[in-house]
Amino acid sequence: MSHKTFTRIASAIFLLIALGHLSRLVFKWSLSLGGWAVPFWINWLALFVFAYLALEGFRLAREP
Repeated sequence: MSHKTFTRIASAIFLLIALGHLSRLVFKWSLSLGGWAVPFWINWLALFVFAYLALEGFRLAREP
C-alpha cells in the first residue's frame, strides 16, 4: 500500500467519524456511557478535531 493510499483511507475514516459526531449534534441524539450523560460540547470538540484531521489528510494526499 502506498503512502497516498494509506493517507486517503485514514482521511476517509476520520471524515466518517466527524460525520457521526455531526449527526449526533444535528439530530440531538442522547448518549450515556455507564450512566454518565455525554454533553454535546464534547461532540463539538471531536467534530472539529476529526474534520481537521480529515482535511489535512486529504490535503497531504493531494501533494505530489
